[in-house]
Amino acid sequence: DTGKGKMPEPEVLYSYILKTIGCEKDLLGKKVLITAGPTLEKIDPVRFISNHSTGKMGYAIAENAMLRGAEVTLVTGRTSIKKPDFVKIIDVLSAQDMFEAVDENFDQQDIVIMSAAVADYRPKTVATEKIKKKDGEESIQLERTTDILGTMSKRKKNQFVCGFSMETENMLENSKAKLEKKNLDMICANNLKVKGAGFGTDTNVVTLITKDNVVELPLESKAEVAAQILDTIVKK
Repeated sequence: DTGKGKMPEPEVLYSYILKTIGCEKDLLGKKVLITAGPTLEKIDPVRFISNHSTGKMGYAIAENAMLRGAEVTLVTGRTSIKKPDFVKIIDVLSAQDMFEAVDENFDQQDIVIMSAAVADYRPKTVATEKIKKKDGEESIQLERTTDILGTMSKRKKNQFVCGFSMETENMLENSKAKLEKKNLDMICANNLKVKGAGFGTDTNVVTLITKDNVVELPLESKAEVAAQILDTIVKK
């Protein structure tokens, strides 16, 4: 059951076959860094601040990039979904952890796709003991986390940098502003109010925005969306 003669799991064999002969290798020789999933910001040893991200979109992009021949690094927050095969995995918890992992690996990449739902704020101090319930109101003082996407895009050289935008209103306007402000090559915009889009679903509705084009994708599986995102990047 163990050792060199052990038969790989069927899903690993299937991934290997697809990786070897199943897809066009239009990313062969390219290094691709992807962030995915949520971050977790501790309040005390028991409680934390997080979000609804499952990492499905980022994992789908990582798998598709791997199948197309890329050397993929996936920086992932805590998720419950299966990690893609033949991909370098860096597990992180907090926004700071994710920043440090991206910072360490950014310069070697050709393509950087940041799909993680990173916390904008964290508790200014983390209690060493569980905070006890008291009468009256309680408040937690927050501070900004590092803007990973903004920080990395400022120092990009030849990398293609793609961000994600989760919006509930003025999606195009807000996403175009983010593209410009953060010096991105492309942004994938989601409207969380659209049925079938956003966190936890197996489908997504995404608009791909570059400096000179806007492409609205229909409702598709996240695997199909991932392929179209990478198709667009390859053409650039």
